[in-house]
Amino acid sequence: MGNDLAAFAKENGVKYFMISYTDLFSGQRAKLVPAQAIADMEKDGAGFAGFATWLDLTPAHPDMLAVPDPASVIQLPWKKDVAWVAANCIMDDKEVNQAPRNTLKRLIDEAARDGMHVKTGVEAEFFLISPDGKAISDEYDTASKPCYDQQAVMRRYDVIAEICDHMLALGWGPYQNDHEDANGQFEMNWTFDHALATADKHSFFKFMVKSIAEKHGLRATFMPKPFQGLTGNGCHAHISVWDETGKTNVFADNSEELGLSAKGRNFLGGIMKHASALAAITNPTVNSYKRINAPRTISGATWAPNTVTWTGNNRTHMVRVPGPGRFELRLPDGAANPYLLQAVIIAAGLDGIRSKADPGKRYDIDMYQLGHTVTDAPKLPLNLLDALREFDKDKSLKAALGEEFSSAYLKLKQQEWNSYASHFTQWERDHTLDI
Repeated sequence: MGNDLAAFAKENGVKYFMISYTDLFSGQRAKLVPAQAIADMEKDGAGFAGFATWLDLTPAHPDMLAVPDPASVIQLPWKKDVAWVAANCIMDDKEVNQAPRNTLKRLIDEAARDGMHVKTGVEAEFFLISPDGKAISDEYDTASKPCYDQQAVMRRYDVIAEICDHMLALGWGPYQNDHEDANGQFEMNWTFDHALATADKHSFFKFMVKSIAEKHGLRATFMPKPFQGLTGNGCHAHISVWDETGKTNVFADNSEELGLSAKGRNFLGGIMKHASALAAITNPTVNSYKRINAPRTISGATWAPNTVTWTGNNRTHMVRVPGPGRFELRLPDGAANPYLLQAVIIAAGLDGIRSKADPGKRYDIDMYQLGHTVTDAPKLPLNLLDALREFDKDKSLKAALGEEFSSAYLKLKQQEWNSYASHFTQWERDHTLDI
């Protein structure tokens, strides 16, 4: 296609472009631009008032321009008149450093200068729920162990198959879909890719899943813990690093423990070193900590970590190494910003490689049964405030992500926590009214 969105529109019958960017709170913001105007937008960008979205800007700031990246364009399979295109935010001819996609692109470039190209895949879990958000959408989905329930997945076949058909048509290489461990919960997997491509696909996937659910009279949520007692929505990330050719996995070394090379261990060491701080990014909401610190669910396990440990092929730890040349970070949840998730992984991993960080002791125990025996590994933050404090203390991680981004993120997230803390709840009345 090259760099010509107007030509793309002509070749594919596109009437409108949705120029989209993601703000610090994962809000997807867009302007709908007619194809006749896209050439100017591709050159100059679509104008936004940054203060009107979750960015640390004021009403006095000049226009923020979202410049579409033609390499990311996706024609909506369910509405072919429209194409979605991810944008990079600029202001006064300079990149907006706090913008999530800009933050990720900078870290990708930094890794590339060191000859490293990070490839990732994500497992984005979601619930299909009632339009009012109060219940799962399938009244018959009541099993205590509903994972892989074939009847339940077939009752939602029309939704899941339509989404998968679209991913097939887009060339994403989807390879499996299943009913997950909670009632009403699903997971759909597609082939891993370079970090920016994965982030763009992840962003579009969330938009697509919500749109198709609405088309079928339902609602989709990626909320980390939408229902008490049920397993929450994770967003596990599978991580590997490749050389300049993109053909050699530099994490793979069959002569090393679990097939993970020395560089791979150092990258993992960076993830372990910064785990408590990066939780503020991978688990970015108040609700996130109802998932990673949850009591046992109806199915018997939360499938989420609460301690900074790593292992081989064992799903009860924060990181597992399921096979040679890659590892799975099980900490992130459904609220994770698609761009910041990738950015913080690269930032922590690069620091690990540069400092030759050791990931520490490998544990192979069942953490859900024997986790109390681990006394020398940090516990993950108990709430968003603790995570923000850990992030604020981690000067090297903040510097790697960029001081402007880190300052903006901490400021707005602290405001969010203060809003939550000032909110009166029924729990308080239940436990304090008669004190």
